[in-house]
Amino acid sequence: MKRVISIATVFLLMLSSFSPQAFARESEKSEELVENAKSAILIERDTGAVLYEKNSNEQLPPASMTKIMTMLLIMEAIDEGKLSWDEKIRTSEYAASMGGSQIFLEPGEEMTTKEMLEGIAIGSGNDASVAVAERLAGSVDKFVDKMNEKAKELGLKDTVFKNPTGLPVSDHYSTAYDMAMMAKELLKYEDITKYTGTYEAYLRENTDKKFWLVNTNKLVRFYPGVDGLKTGFTQEAKYCLTATAEKDGMRVIAVVFGAPTSKERNAEVTKMLDYAFNQYETHPMYERNQSLAKVVVSKGEKNQIEALTSEPISILTKKGESVKEIKQSVKLKENVKAPVKKGDEIGTITFKKDGKTIVESPLVAKEGSKEASFWTLFKRSMGLFTKS
Repeated sequence: MKRVISIATVFLLMLSSFSPQAFARESEKSEELVENAKSAILIERDTGAVLYEKNSNEQLPPASMTKIMTMLLIMEAIDEGKLSWDEKIRTSEYAASMGGSQIFLEPGEEMTTKEMLEGIAIGSGNDASVAVAERLAGSVDKFVDKMNEKAKELGLKDTVFKNPTGLPVSDHYSTAYDMAMMAKELLKYEDITKYTGTYEAYLRENTDKKFWLVNTNKLVRFYPGVDGLKTGFTQEAKYCLTATAEKDGMRVIAVVFGAPTSKERNAEVTKMLDYAFNQYETHPMYERNQSLAKVVVSKGEKNQIEALTSEPISILTKKGESVKEIKQSVKLKENVKAPVKKGDEIGTITFKKDGKTIVESPLVAKEGSKEASFWTLFKRSMGLFTKS
């Protein structure tokens, strides 16, 4: 939904009297919602508001939910032009040697980024995860460094990765809250649900090694609106799932760690999804990559750059809340100097009610701007002097 923005614009909307923190307090009243899991959380994607939680900061092994971060770094690389969908990625002997869930890549076998992502998102392929990790960072160890750097960038304090697959290893852990935040970030890239939301597909279709992929997340087939994201299971972690679903314009994320069976895992996630869609609604404000303003770049090859929304932006309310007045404002960074990279944060959009912030989201550069050459700056300055 596209809307025109101006600084300090006042909107009349259906707005709840709850802040995100108040939503979390409201969720405490529903502690019995998830019973058969070690930890769980339910959030609304656009605002990040916590609708329900149980032991959501307990550090636990995430098993293959680890691949949410792996997929996030893949989507980020594609978005930044560092990786293309049709690029063929070669499988090393190490990648082919991965055990557990796999798509049975052979040493030297090549698949496109698209096919590798299908193998990860649908089939939870450990071999595909390692092959792409080696392509993006040069080695698995360096890719793991990138995973942990991204976790820190997202402000996640209870996550440490040791591999891109989730295969059991000591001191590899996360939390329900952190996993939900990773999923929130991954869902900025709308193409991802084309893969995580596919129930079945085929690899090597035109060969005698045709391989059938069936999504490990059965809710993709059996719960309307579910289109991701990632299951997990090891003997240590038990049954885990980070799921997302969209209904009537509202997208939510539900995470479960440590359910005793896959049936109970799916049942607990189903209860959280039902709770969210029965109790809450969102009011979309902006899509991702919408231009809201322009920022001046000092000594840049481009002297102005558009500031885009970095994610979808919505207002979350309890169903049936009365109309209230909110204020929206855009704050752009001052003294932005070249070089600027595409995706750099250059401002913030904020929504407030009664002086309290209810939504705050970064604005990012639509494109990069290198430092201007002396000749460009000279011509620019001469233009100033010659204007009448």
